[in-house]
Amino acid sequence: MMRNSSAIILAGGEGKRMRSNRPKVLSEVMFQPMLKWVIDAVRSAGIKDICVVTGSKREYVEHYLSGLPFRVETVYQPQRLGTGHAVMMARPFLEKHRGSDVLILNGDAPFIGVETIRNAFVVQNQTGEIDPEVFDWEEEREPSPNRGCTVISAEVENPSGYGRIVHETDPEQYFHLSTLKAIVEEKEATDEIRKIKEVNSGAYWFEADTLLDALDKLKKSEKTGEYYLTDTIAIIKNSGNAVMSYKAKNADSVLGANDCVQLSQLNEIARMRILTKHMKNGVNIPCTDGIMIGREVTIESNTTILPATVIRGKTSIGPYCEIGPAALIDNCEIKEGSTVSNVSIKNQIV
Repeated sequence: MMRNSSAIILAGGEGKRMRSNRPKVLSEVMFQPMLKWVIDAVRSAGIKDICVVTGSKREYVEHYLSGLPFRVETVYQPQRLGTGHAVMMARPFLEKHRGSDVLILNGDAPFIGVETIRNAFVVQNQTGEIDPEVFDWEEEREPSPNRGCTVISAEVENPSGYGRIVHETDPEQYFHLSTLKAIVEEKEATDEIRKIKEVNSGAYWFEADTLLDALDKLKKSEKTGEYYLTDTIAIIKNSGNAVMSYKAKNADSVLGANDCVQLSQLNEIARMRILTKHMKNGVNIPCTDGIMIGREVTIESNTTILPATVIRGKTSIGPYCEIGPAALIDNCEIKEGSTVSNVSIKNQIV
């Protein structure tokens, strides 16, 4: 179903507040760049044709992408003229995908999930109520003829700074979908609209031809001189195409980081997600203090992880082990029944 779809990831932000010599999208969450989290979600959803829009310090991003075991296209945005302008830079990529759907999302929002991407795709191509639990993603289906755009939204406790989602119809309970009226930026919102807690995630499904037509009509903001991708919503609606919204079940889908404080918050969310997953799989973690485990680490059940332990890389740990306290383990194989503490080891078999 999604094999002809593609994705454009916006990764041109400079990230001055990070005070880093690298682009913001390469800032790490649990030992992996935020950009890698986004790429992994996109590929896990079944989308293999990906274009990354680079900008400030593009050579760092291009170098990182060149080391991945699969191909990712890149285009360069020489001037920072807004999200709409960034997508304009990917026009040749879009031209190659006419007649299909393209996912556009930010490279610094690491918690966009596979389920969210897929469910929003179903909304984009809806031909009636579809249960995502039994939906056949490989089955070829006739797409909706007037599909234009589906905006991925989320409901957050503190919507300050986000564009608010205004609906034309009440969201359907099962699929969290509705017809979208507008995305209202906070600086332009009335007091009533500012009370809305449903916000734009910055991720969208577009029909490629419809998006290309809308980009041709996109105008600069008189206030900022930038081109905003959100302005394509009104253009698409006025052309008679459908604009829908899909509300993600997890509010973390919209989270990004503009400075190291926010990056630390993302790391803590990711850290606890990973630890919870291992505990549910039978790994004993009696106290989570100071324990960090990378996404690619595998740990078998009946193993205990003790405080002040960092495990990363493609480390694999067998059953009935005791790891920690005070262990740094990087890209190692720890065999059944091993005890590892007060050490720093890398690329070893224990």
